[in-house]
Amino acid sequence: MTLTYVIAGVVVLLASIGGYIYASSVSKQNTSRLKKEQKAQLHQKTKVIQRIGHALLAVSILLFLAALMQNARKYSIENLNYKAAIEVTQDRNYGEGHTDSPVNYEMKFPTSGQHSPHDLKYGFYEEKPQTEKLVHNMEHGDILIYYRTDLPEEQLKIVKRLTKFEKAGSGVLAVPSNDVPAEAGVWVTAWTKTLQLKAFDEKQIGTFIYENINRGPEVIPPETRRGGGTM
Repeated sequence: MTLTYVIAGVVVLLASIGGYIYASSVSKQNTSRLKKEQKAQLHQKTKVIQRIGHALLAVSILLFLAALMQNARKYSIENLNYKAAIEVTQDRNYGEGHTDSPVNYEMKFPTSGQHSPHDLKYGFYEEKPQTEKLVHNMEHGDILIYYRTDLPEEQLKIVKRLTKFEKAGSGVLAVPSNDVPAEAGVWVTAWTKTLQLKAFDEKQIGTFIYENINRGPEVIPPETRRGGGTM
């Protein structure tokens, strides 16, 4: 539905631009060599075409707004409130300090500890970013989904879709790691919390995201983070 609104908006916008161009060409025909009646007719015709152009422009704006609203509803965090039963591990808090040096983490998928002073943009990553930056993201309340590179296509689509969900100043990142157990396909973490699945389960992953997003020890306003990668 969102794509339909966008396509319709583009078509109507192009029609409005065409109308303005046509109005301009008609206006140029209105020269001093024409009779008064002819000039009045061309002037009136130009005004009518311009009004149509204005109307089409307004319709295109409304269609684009409808697309934005539809997209916002589609990725509302409330859509992940599956209330699935999940077993979440409460991990030890290894600290929140910042460092530019490499960190030797005690966990394969660390959920706290010293980390980079820089974080990353939310979204889907095809190459694993620096772990120290990922830990910083969790400090800001972001959720990490570690996925196997051999994940079935349908499950990979679900992971990519989940990275589009946000809440206030926090989001979701998906990064590759073949250290993830094959039977689960993914490993999900938040600050000091781990969801280790026995099998891939979209509702359990969604529930974990819903319950833990934007709950890190350092909450940054959304107007400051703007999708992450700002700190």
